[in-house]
Amino acid sequence: MAERPGRVVLTGAHVRVEPLGLEHVPDLAAATAGDLEVWQWQWRPPADEAELRVIVEGALAECDRGTRQPYAVVDLATGRAVGSSSFLDIEPADERIEIGWTYYARSAWRTAANTETKLLLLGYAFDILGYERVQLKTHHRNERSQAAILRLGAVYEGTLRHHRVHWDGSRRSSMFYSILSAEWPEVRDRLSARLASG
Repeated sequence: MAERPGRVVLTGAHVRVEPLGLEHVPDLAAATAGDLEVWQWQWRPPADEAELRVIVEGALAECDRGTRQPYAVVDLATGRAVGSSSFLDIEPADERIEIGWTYYARSAWRTAANTETKLLLLGYAFDILGYERVQLKTHHRNERSQAAILRLGAVYEGTLRHHRVHWDGSRRSSMFYSILSAEWPEVRDRLSARLASG
């Protein structure tokens, strides 16, 4: 049986992944509030800090219920939060877990932030907690996310058609991907090499 993720701090060369808290709201709001492109595939875009606080409070409530472990992604160069990612669908008995609810400030796009965050979270899930399967999923129209997931080395498994009602009322189909523990060493080496190459 795997262990449940906790309120740990994971530090790399570019980012620190730490438990999400209300103290991260001002940074996240300054970097992402009102930016439709950041939010369009996740939640109704928060217009300001107050609306982003509601999103973070919701994540913390899910954490209290044991259904999610949210983290802030802090840029080490600036000390400011530039995004967030979470563990969800946490099933220690089945040794499966999902990484999701991920978003980044536009300034962090096409930087080492996402690659290193995924490397840290995947290493924590496989090497420390003992999971067999890490799942990722995305909106069928979110091509940027699909490409990023495939660059990680995850395997596309299929699409659940009309899986959810999106915040704008449209039907979202969810594309599912996974990485298994036997695949992790190759994925780890690929991500590490990408980070080393800049």
